[in-house]
Amino acid sequence: MQFRDYYAVLGVAPEASAEEIKRARRKLARKYHPDLSKEPDAVERMKEINEAYDVLSDVQKRAAYDRLRRGGYRAGQDFEPPPDWDEGFEFSGADLDAAGGEFSDFFETLFGGLGGGTASGAQRRRRGTRGVDHHARIAIDLEDAFKGARRRVTLQVPEWDGAGRVSVREHVVDVAIPKGVRSGQMLRLRGEGQAGAGDAPPGDLYLEVHVRPHRLFRLEDQDLFLDLPVTPWEAALGATVRVPTPAGAVEMRVPANSGNGRVLRLRGRGLPAAPPGDLYVTLRVVLPDASAPKARELYETMARELAFDPRRDWERTT
Repeated sequence: MQFRDYYAVLGVAPEASAEEIKRARRKLARKYHPDLSKEPDAVERMKEINEAYDVLSDVQKRAAYDRLRRGGYRAGQDFEPPPDWDEGFEFSGADLDAAGGEFSDFFETLFGGLGGGTASGAQRRRRGTRGVDHHARIAIDLEDAFKGARRRVTLQVPEWDGAGRVSVREHVVDVAIPKGVRSGQMLRLRGEGQAGAGDAPPGDLYLEVHVRPHRLFRLEDQDLFLDLPVTPWEAALGATVRVPTPAGAVEMRVPANSGNGRVLRLRGRGLPAAPPGDLYVTLRVVLPDASAPKARELYETMARELAFDPRRDWERTT
């Protein structure tokens, strides 16, 4: 997938106002609309123009796209969006309708699950309806997912300013993170969405939770995975070792003759749930540095006295 520069598609500067974006789209539509144009690539160009306009004319999508674009991406460059590219942006409305599937993979990857189709303020005043629901993605630490927590989160709410350019307002919310929450789950904050018209109630705010990568543990669903360094003698002779968990260290028995890569399971030591997840511990045998004189002496003794050849079975197959 390649990065798309929507400003270049419309031929406008990144600081262009909403009105300038609209004029640029109108001008290009007169040239490339398939019903009017004789250009051989009119259909494809019109699709690109409509896609660029969809993003740059929507204050929420444009603000998120601008932050991504500031990462130094260039048109045509191979591109994979960072997992947190839209973290903290507050979007409104239902899922996007990708215009009959005519938008690019780039667009779908970025905006296919974000909000769209928000009613205008005038429409809502006429209807007197409840405010529109908003949603945003937030990242939490594994420890908060394991133990639960209360956190104050600052979200970015994009808005048009008086000159038709993007401005960002902060929306601070207090969030109760339940114990055992998993990546992808939604937390609902009642009344924290868009204000209702007149006496109508406000919409709600839905926060999609993502658990940040941890320096020790890998989280899959409700199970945790850990690589545990062990010495050669702990693996060969067996030992009781201390293993970290999000709830604190526990003791685990390493069976004798455990090879590198052996996986041991600690039941119930994963993410809290009903039933709780497990912790899978992979043994990683770490060898002492042979540059130390004593270690070198012991290695040389083993080389002389142990009848051990890890490749002896190869002779039967080669």
